[in-house]
Amino acid sequence: MSQRPFKVLGVQQIAVGGLDKSALREFWVDVLGLTYSSSYQSESENVDEDICEAGHGPFKVEVDLMQPLDPEKRPKVHEPALNHIGLWIDHLAAAVDWLEQQGVRFTPGGIRKGAAGFDVCFIHPKGNAESPIGAQGVLLELVQAPQAVIDAFAQVEASA
Repeated sequence: MSQRPFKVLGVQQIAVGGLDKSALREFWVDVLGLTYSSSYQSESENVDEDICEAGHGPFKVEVDLMQPLDPEKRPKVHEPALNHIGLWIDHLAAAVDWLEQQGVRFTPGGIRKGAAGFDVCFIHPKGNAESPIGAQGVLLELVQAPQAVIDAFAQVEASA
């Protein structure tokens, strides 16, 4: 493969789905102690989610607790329960261009604003004839890292 024009910096989020986000919140917030941050709803994504956080500053990881607005509609954010993983990317547009050239399949929608306000796009769990490379059964969200996150990871890397 040719030289990548981007870097995966770290985990930005994990998204967990269930039919009842209050039960998810009871475990992740009340039992484990994550901090509730905000809520988000989207009809087109069939999701009602609570955005929670673990850690602080640029190394904070989001844990999105999601339930479907309608359990009969797609996408079914509760199946599988570990819905997706989000990765911080330093140059999202360059990553998408390069990955598409390598045959990676993306979900419809392209780069767009995500629930937390960052530009995002999703790599499809499965490849197809046109784009044979998928994320091997996992929905993968690529998230444009803000400059503070890019700088923090660069500082840690430089001191390692």
